[in-house]
Amino acid sequence: MIEIKNLCKTFTLEGENVEALKDVNITIADGKIFGIIGMSGAGKSTLVRCINMLERPTSGNVLIDGTDIGALNEKELRKVRRDVTMIFQGFNLLMQKTCLKNVCFPLELAGVNKEEAKKRAMELLEIVGLPDKANAYPAQLSGGQQQRIAIARALTTSPKVLLCDEATSALDPKTTHSILNLLKEINKKTGITIIVITHQMSVVEEICSEVAILDKGRVVEQGEVASIFANPHSEAAKRLVSPEGDSVVLSDNPDEICIRIVFNGASAAGKPMISQMAIDIGVAANILSASTKTIGGKVYGVMVLGISGGKDKAEAAKQYINSVPDVVAEEVRADV
Repeated sequence: MIEIKNLCKTFTLEGENVEALKDVNITIADGKIFGIIGMSGAGKSTLVRCINMLERPTSGNVLIDGTDIGALNEKELRKVRRDVTMIFQGFNLLMQKTCLKNVCFPLELAGVNKEEAKKRAMELLEIVGLPDKANAYPAQLSGGQQQRIAIARALTTSPKVLLCDEATSALDPKTTHSILNLLKEINKKTGITIIVITHQMSVVEEICSEVAILDKGRVVEQGEVASIFANPHSEAAKRLVSPEGDSVVLSDNPDEICIRIVFNGASAAGKPMISQMAIDIGVAANILSASTKTIGGKVYGVMVLGISGGKDKAEAAKQYINSVPDVVAEEVRADV
């Protein structure tokens, strides 16, 4: 378990104190994929560097399995960092070494003999799907392949925790998806705790079970990803969940009545609700706007429908939609 308690970090820049972290408190259970998200300058990267003491906090504590790692000496910290490894946005591979030698490098530093290190490295290249790139150099690989090599290297010491600092920010969406799937597979197979630092809500939605939202150095909201997405309380969470804002698109057709639908964890496995409504009760709907996402097989977000045919049709549509578990429908008007 990782416990971050009352963590503060102040930098001095040009003679002025800048508070990067302010009284941060987060608890991360073993085996979780935990997201830490915020916009640029929120303090995310400072926080992740404090977790492994690459950056010493000004005050507060970081406990890993009950040990206050801020109280350890450098030799003890080096041992901790074999259990708490890290991957970065820029991959940080050694360009003059082959992929195999990049993965072997941490093992050789730890005193593992070359044959054993090579065997372990090849096993990890197999896990990340790149055994055929053992003798290639990083410059010969795509960005996604380089990040896979970086993940393999981070796993050489069989760590308990993997820190991912904006690890997919330099990748295209398809490659990002493949890297996140790889991390999920590794978490499932090994039980490793993964902490994902990102500014992208889509990354958190896809991979994390819990999240803490940072804003100006403070944790303004934390909990299950699905709960925060369904009902964000802080302004920072609302900006991340709905960057387009809460504006409702209404119909300019005077014959249409507008209904807003809120999805609060409805099952994504059923039949398409709007199409099924037309079949079941003969009410067709014009979708005016939709901002919905699926997290863990559940649907969250908002949709606005335009219903023609008068009040009776709109009321029938509302009753039908409200009968669906975890979905709420209400009429909205331009004058409200």
